[in-house]
Amino acid sequence: MDNTILGRAPVGYRRWLDFDEGDPLVLGWLCVTFGVAFGSALVPFISVELFVLGLAAQEPRVPWLLLGAVVATAQMLGKLLYYYAAKGSIHLPAFLHRHPKPMTPRRQRWERRTKRARDWVFWVRDKCERHPGWMFGTYSVSSVVGMPPFMAMVVMAGLVRMRLATFLSVGLVGRFIRFSALAASPALFAGWLL
Repeated sequence: MDNTILGRAPVGYRRWLDFDEGDPLVLGWLCVTFGVAFGSALVPFISVELFVLGLAAQEPRVPWLLLGAVVATAQMLGKLLYYYAAKGSIHLPAFLHRHPKPMTPRRQRWERRTKRARDWVFWVRDKCERHPGWMFGTYSVSSVVGMPPFMAMVVMAGLVRMRLATFLSVGLVGRFIRFSALAASPALFAGWLL
């Protein structure tokens, strides 16, 4: 067969998304990656970054662009729950609601100590509601870099009622860039060092 668009890629040419469709390991790793990424979106103690780096280093057959797309999709699906909860669209179970407790001296000291932090959060929320462009820019940077923490920005996006289409599109693109670069980094560094 000749090397046309519909034919195979020329010898020595590795397409970014080229993998053997008959290889069940690649599909299996992508499914496991989806699960880990979704779990890490819900439970912030699970590090999907370490998982992606380890997988990309150990399984070079998994295409890095596909790996980035799977992780970005799973992350945004998981973060969607936090977004809806902050927006007030999902009613949380009763055990997650705070019940008023009597003010003890210890609790009063805690209130005084955390007043600056609470005032700062309210100030940022007010600023985000009045200036949607500022929220958009901060959320965009956070989705790629991770600073400010993406989990906090997801909750803030829900609190200020960011449009769902904006939330998903910006977050998906930013997460895709982040995790695709992360998945490509072991091969890049191996190529530079060897």
